[in-house]
Amino acid sequence: MKKFALFIGCNIPAKVPQYEISAKSVFKKLNIDFVDIKEFNCCGYPLKNTDQTAWILSSARNIALAEKKELDILTLCQCCFGSLKKADAILKEDNELKLKINDILDREGLKYKGTSLISHYLSVLHNDITIEELNKKTIDHYKDLKIATHYGCHALRPSEIMQFDDPVSPCLFDNLVNITGAKSIDWPSKLDCCGAPVLGINDNLSYDLTEKKLDNAKKAGADFICVACPWCYMQFDKIQDQIVLKRNKPYALPSILYTQLLGLRLGIGKNELGIDSPDNQDNEHLTQIYSKLFDTEDKKEKKTKKKASKKKLLKKKALEKEPQSVE
Repeated sequence: MKKFALFIGCNIPAKVPQYEISAKSVFKKLNIDFVDIKEFNCCGYPLKNTDQTAWILSSARNIALAEKKELDILTLCQCCFGSLKKADAILKEDNELKLKINDILDREGLKYKGTSLISHYLSVLHNDITIEELNKKTIDHYKDLKIATHYGCHALRPSEIMQFDDPVSPCLFDNLVNITGAKSIDWPSKLDCCGAPVLGINDNLSYDLTEKKLDNAKKAGADFICVACPWCYMQFDKIQDQIVLKRNKPYALPSILYTQLLGLRLGIGKNELGIDSPDNQDNEHLTQIYSKLFDTEDKKEKKTKKKASKKKLLKKKALEKEPQSVE
């Protein structure tokens, strides 16, 4: 497989270091070759609504750095993924802006060409490594774990630029969860915003959006919310704590990074994945949920059980269709 320039972004090293730790452990296990470019800067996302040129310059500089090394970019953060992809699309359409940006980049010997591809790692796992190969590499399966997948906004929209998955009915993330043996459940708020973009602007609205998602995931029977973005992870983790404290909500729905969920089933140790025990050790329910991460069964045994269950269901349906005898 080709080598990537791994784009970590700002939030991961500062606030969610376990994401970088777990991602690098998983990539090494799967032989995904990557390099860290220490000159990478912010993707520009925080500047998007205040200074469009500064946003695009920030993204263009990162792309130019990767292009200088003839590498495609692999992102972990969906905001960074969206920011880089959208800036790239704009520069490819606006030659005047491209000349202006390159005039600035030339001061440090860089040039944006638009040749580096930008991918989110979920796409690489699903489309390049493939579900079939990933399934072969898992050593066992989760026994009884229900996951609510959170797709996030930036990876899906605008779909003509992102080209990540169907924005109305995506399945990529669910497929990746299911190969671990966990069950990706259906839930009403799967595609809704987590609330992070308005945090600090309208906290009540941010809390409302997060609360709605937590309520729906909980009612659908989820043990964890699985995410692939540090912003979303922090929202479901830290803001959930604030909702419990300020709104007296009895939540105990932890979030987990997909790299952690997959990593355990690839045989990677929890320390290498940055998985800690729940903060509240006295919460018996939360402790039970975390224990499900280590409750596994043989893949073949689970497959046999699934086939037997399906056969039993089909037999039941066939019997129900048989005409009843009239005495």
